[in-house]
This record gives sequence, C-alpha cells and structure tokens, in this order.
Amino acid sequence: MKNIKLNKKFPSFDRQPLVFYLITSFTFLLILFRLIFLQLLNHETYKKMSDENRIRLIATQPIRGRILDRNGLILADSRFKYSLIIKPQYVNERSWQKYKSKISKLFNISSDSLQNKYSYGLKNKKFSIILLDDLKVDQVIKFKENENFLNGLEISTKMIRNYPYKTVASHVIGYTQPITDSEFNILSKKGYKLNDLIGRTGIEFVFEDHIRGEWGGEMIEVNSSGTFTKSLGTKPSKQGKDLELTIDLNLQLIAEEVLKDKNGGAIIVMDPRDGAIRAMASKPTFDLNFFSKDFKPEKEYNNLFNSSSKPLFNRALNAYDPGSVWKIVTAIAGLESGRFPPETFLETKPCITYGSQCFREHNDLGFGTIGYEDALRVSSNTFFYQIGYGVGVDEIYNVSKKLGFAALSGIEISEQENVGLVASSQWAKKGRGWGEPGRTPWVPEDIASMSIGQFVVQVTPIQIARAYAAIANGGYLVTPHLSKTDYQLVTNQKRIKIDIDPNNIQIVKNGLRKVVESGTGVSINYGVSNLPPVSGKTGTAEDGEGGSDHAWFVCFTPSDKSELLIVAFAQNTPGGGSVHALPMAREILKVWNENK
Repeated sequence: MKNIKLNKKFPSFDRQPLVFYLITSFTFLLILFRLIFLQLLNHETYKKMSDENRIRLIATQPIRGRILDRNGLILADSRFKYSLIIKPQYVNERSWQKYKSKISKLFNISSDSLQNKYSYGLKNKKFSIILLDDLKVDQVIKFKENENFLNGLEISTKMIRNYPYKTVASHVIGYTQPITDSEFNILSKKGYKLNDLIGRTGIEFVFEDHIRGEWGGEMIEVNSSGTFTKSLGTKPSKQGKDLELTIDLNLQLIAEEVLKDKNGGAIIVMDPRDGAIRAMASKPTFDLNFFSKDFKPEKEYNNLFNSSSKPLFNRALNAYDPGSVWKIVTAIAGLESGRFPPETFLETKPCITYGSQCFREHNDLGFGTIGYEDALRVSSNTFFYQIGYGVGVDEIYNVSKKLGFAALSGIEISEQENVGLVASSQWAKKGRGWGEPGRTPWVPEDIASMSIGQFVVQVTPIQIARAYAAIANGGYLVTPHLSKTDYQLVTNQKRIKIDIDPNNIQIVKNGLRKVVESGTGVSINYGVSNLPPVSGKTGTAEDGEGGSDHAWFVCFTPSDKSELLIVAFAQNTPGGGSVHALPMAREILKVWNENK
C-alpha cells in the first residue's frame, strides 16, 4: 500500500527524455534564429561595428581657400596657431603653483591671469585648459627649452582662419565659427566634423562650399588592445578653392581711412559699367581675427555683440534718409510723366506750404526761376517740391522701382541687406507698416518730404550706387557684385536696360555735371590735379529716427564713359554733404587717379 501511495505522489520517470528533448530543441531553435539574425539579417550592421572597433581614422583637416583682392593680394587665409595648454588631470595643486610661477616669469605674464584661466577650466571640468593663446615662434622655442620641467603642459597646434588686414573689409569678407552640436546633426552628412569651421557672414558664408575644402585622413587597423598594426590607406585632404574678389585693396584701405574720424558711415566704390565693387567700407568696423580666438575675453565680446554702436552692422547695406541725393528720382519722375517736360522752368521761393506746414528752401531765399539742371546744381528744395507734388507719390514710386529702390540689390552678401522704404499711396492705405488699414491716409506733407528724400523714403548706399550708375552708364541697371569670376552664377543677373527715356537721363546727367562745375559739389576738385571730369550730387538728410543730420555725396568719373562711382555716407554727422561726405570721396578719387 505504501508503494502505491508513492507512485501516486511522484510522476513516472518515463516522460523525462521527452521533456529534455523538447527543451533542447527549443534552445537550439533560439540559437539558430539568433545566428540567422546576426549573420544574415544584421550582417552589415555588426560588420560595421566590428570595423569601428578594429579600424581608426586619423582625420586631416583641410586648408580653407584664400580670399584675394582683384590683384591677388591676400585678404583671408589660414595659418597654424600654437597654444600652451595644461591637462589638469595630470597636475596636482602643488605642481600647479610651481608651474604657474615658472610660466609667469618665462613668458612675462601675470600669474593672476594664469590662475583665472586655470580656475575657469577646472570649474567647467575641462580636460585641456588653454593658458596662453596664439604663441609666437620664439615663445614656442622657450617652452621647448623648458619642457622637461613642465610635465602635464604641452603645445597645441591648430589651423585657424587668418585675416592679415584685421578690420579691413570685415563686413564684406565675413567670419567663420565652429559648427554647433545641433548643426552637426545635419552638416555631418556633408562631411563636416564636430567643431569644424563654417562661414557665418559675408563672403565666408556665401561661398562656403567653394572655400571649405574636404577632410582627408589615414585609415589604420588596431588590435584588441588598441595597438597599431597596419595602415589601410591614406586619402589626402582637399584644399578649398581660392576666391578672387573685385575689391581693390588700395581703394579699400583709403575707404577705411577716410571713415576713421566719423562716428559711423559707409563708403561704396563701384564700376558703374558692370557693378563690380572696388571697395565697401562700414564704420564702426571690427577685427575679424577675434573669431579665430579660442578664448574670447568678455570685454571684447561685449564691445562686439552688445555695443550700442553695432559694429557688426553693415551700414553700406542698411537704409537711411537720403536727402538731396534722392532728387534725381523726383527729376526723372517729372520728366517721364510729361507734366514737367525738359524745358520746364519753375519759380523757387523761401518756402511753400503743403497741408499745415511751410516747407523751406535750404537758403531761406530761393534761387529765382530755374530749370532741371540748375535745380540740381544748387539743390533747390522748392523746385523739387513742386515737381513731386505735381506728379504725385505713385509716379515717384514707379520711377524709383525702375532705378532699383525698394528691392534687394543682388549683391552676394544679401543676408546683411535691407530693402529700405519708398512710400506709395497703397503703402499709406495699408497702414504705413504700423497703423490700421484705412486710418493712415496719404497727406500733402508726405509728398513734400518724399520729393527731397525725407521721412517716407529710406534707402541704402548700395541702392544709391545702383541708381547713379544707371545715370552714369546711360540707362542700365547693374547688379553689384564682389566675386570677380562667379558673380553671375550667384546672382543670375546681368545689366538691365531700364524703361526710362535716354534723353531724360541725359538731362539729369548734365545737372550732375553742373553740381561739380559750379554748384554744391565744386570743392571736389580742390587739391586734385589732372582729375578727369567728375559729376556728382551732395545731400544733407534729417535723420528720421531723431538723430543728427546725415551727410551724403555721390559722384562718378569721367563724366562721360564713367569708370568709377563713389557713394560717401557719414551717419549722424551734421554740417552738410559738401562738408563731410565730399572730402571722403575726394581722397578716394586721388588714390584712384594716381594708380591709373
């Protein structure tokens, strides 16, 4: 009986082989499926992972292409930078105090400065701290002579962007910066490495693909302990292509020089025949080499990015009230409308009332009865008030569009450019950009202001350059450009014949010649010998934002078959265009004429 009970309590051992067989079969199938998954389905993935563990790439940084002026002079290139670094994980506090004292004496630098950089690095958990940046060759030699006494310190070598002329043409050339982590996720597909340089502004930005080059490197194989076993091949890095600009360094340097005593302003020197920019300067400017520094002092950073003077702002492409240099637009509008034909003579007065305001002549007397050419010569306000009021806002607006205003100029660095403002009746009906539609109508005072380039007109120096180039070259709107060879690929534009009667253009051109012969611009010839005939226009503009007056002067030479056009602009510099802007243009003309 006891045996029977035992048999009921415990199962028979006869089924054990079957259970074992099922478990073994199931385990085998799992292993088989896993092998299929690894060897067949995910073969490439795991092969790649294996290769990444076995193969290393020693990357070789490409050399960024140079930026050259039209004569081949270097405006931007690349150079090696040497920095003294310390790896704090290999240096204890006692050793650091000893090293700090030795470095201070060796390089004649404050120990407090060294301590600040070291403490900053520790605070931010840096494994490599830059103590001295951009060492000269003799400083590198000094370190090498004392290297055995400075364990944990070493010289770091890095290729950086270099700008030999520092602040010259800074807004044109632009600068580079390392790419960010978020950018890397996208740019890595284009061959960029983490902390690789990329153009941020100007030519460096626009022609990034042309200038940057391609990374190279050597592929090596290592064993399981990470020891080198053999080289698998080398791919040389590909240097970026050089880019030749239309900029003439001699003219650029003098353009920068004449702006030095101004609070702010811009100079544009252009060939009116094809729009090639010979010089473009903006004041305030900035040192492009700041962006090549690994350690950027807070004071320098604030002066650049947080300054009220906005040194990064390109005044040559920003909009301002043009004042009297705008009068060529009103003149052409009067001629093209047919209401004020070429033989028109108008009586000028001390002031003329529009709406509730009497708009004055700039000499408070008037200039008698005069025509278009003399009105430009003496820059009569009341002559152009009458023309503007007679043709209306939209006629002036339409002519301004033909001359390239209220639109981007087509220059490559358009990311810095402002389209400006030219008022129209539709603009007023829509709220003037700030009010409610239908509640800000066009009023008589507006047309008087518009006629002489005030308040409801804001244009950029580059737009002024295009408009005056069309007068100088006989009626062609050109595309300003900075690249000597590739600009048409970027702009896809050429000279455009404008729909304005050539006879009307010639009348304005005759007036601009008289400005320099016996009018407000006569002093352009002072102190300059053998200068070809010059045509031009002075301008003094009230600042619509409430600041001091702006000073303008535009000229082109020779008056017939012009080769050079200059726009000189002094921001918030009261005293008149003939006093402040014209002398800047004269200095540039001197240099150009001497070089010719």
